[in-house]
Amino acid sequence: MLEEYDFSNAVRGKYYEQYRQGTNVVLLDADVANVFPNAAAVNDALRLLVALADAKAGRRQKSPIRPNKALQPTSRAPRKVEPKPTVSRAARG
Repeated sequence: MLEEYDFSNAVRGKYYEQYRQGTNVVLLDADVANVFPNAAAVNDALRLLVALADAKAGRRQKSPIRPNKALQPTSRAPRKVEPKPTVSRAARG
C-alpha cells in the first residue's frame, strides 16, 4: 500500500448489503461518460432505450419477420464511401 492511502475514516462493509442484492457496476468509455452528468441520467437513457426496443419488438410480433439483407453480415470488407465533391452555385452558372 502507498503511504497516501488513508483508511482512517473507512467503514467496513458499507456496500456489502447492496452488493449482495446484485448491484451491477458498468464502466463507461470516457466519450460516453462525458455525455451524462450523473448516474440518474444514464439510467433514464437506458430505460428509454429499453422501452423503445420493447415497443419495436411488440410490433414485430404482430407482423411476420422478414430477414433484412442489409443487416446480414458479409464476408467482404466494407467499401469506403468517398464524399461527393461540392460545386458552388456560382460555378454551376
